[in-house]
Amino acid sequence: MVAPASEVSHELSPESISAARSRVAGHVHRTPVLEVDGERFGSGTSVPLKLEYLQPPGSFKARGAANNLLARPVPEVGVVAASGGNHGVAVAWAAQRFGHPAHIFVPGIAAAAKVERLRAFGAVVHVEGEVYRDAQVAADHHQHETGAMKIHPYDSPVTLSGAGTMAAELDEQCPGIDTVLVACGGGGLAAGVGAWFGDRVRIVVVEGEQTPTLHAALQAGHPVDVEVSGVTADALGATRVGDLPFSVLAPLDPVSVLVSDEEVMAARATLWRELRIVAEPSAATTVAALASGSYRPEPDERFAVVICGANTDPATVSPTA
Repeated sequence: MVAPASEVSHELSPESISAARSRVAGHVHRTPVLEVDGERFGSGTSVPLKLEYLQPPGSFKARGAANNLLARPVPEVGVVAASGGNHGVAVAWAAQRFGHPAHIFVPGIAAAAKVERLRAFGAVVHVEGEVYRDAQVAADHHQHETGAMKIHPYDSPVTLSGAGTMAAELDEQCPGIDTVLVACGGGGLAAGVGAWFGDRVRIVVVEGEQTPTLHAALQAGHPVDVEVSGVTADALGATRVGDLPFSVLAPLDPVSVLVSDEEVMAARATLWRELRIVAEPSAATTVAALASGSYRPEPDERFAVVICGANTDPATVSPTA
């Protein structure tokens, strides 16, 4: 039996992730793992792809959004979130599913395909500023003025517990796994992986060269602001990694990998050409790390690659393939 929202503990732990998993069951998908020929992606062994883009709103963010709306009391005025796109889409989807109003604040760099999906799920969309930080400031002001429930995309134990349910599934689907490759913006999905697995796996965190929030934080020893741009900025465009994700990830000594825009787009085209997977650029970063050689697994290393989102215009994937 799932505890009522008023009794839910908001601490991040394997137990909170297990509770979130029970809570969101029936609302989010248990996404499949697809084993593919590693030669397609620069690996000598088969590559298990965790297909999180198959969630109803098109990304892993469904897990954290659903957990928030089911674990916390929602006021009559509804919910508010700031997002580069995927978190907002997920919150709009969850709010529509559970019957709550949603106001989503996005920056000017948000992809048009994501803004369209926000409106399709019934959210009121506010475009504020140029980067995620600007949208977050506006969302915070809305929350203060209206009393709406704020759903943070990554700096919240409830959100991270939801994200961690992906790792709990993967643990069952790929038992004894050594390594997980995961994209990072604010750090929510990577921290969910870390909170579930602890030091049982190596976490390879992949970021765009122009969106290096965790990479910069690990070098500095604490979260720092970075300039963001490039093809991954619409989804991985947080200007700094979250304090909570950093506190989870730093003690686990993750491997930090950066990939170029060109490597990301090449990996995205390969996913389409070889597997007919329509991935958004940010979701292709993990495949780019393998294909470019930025991360080279050991010959006997058992690893999995998370494909985290597909909220993109299909026409931009590979026009000629």
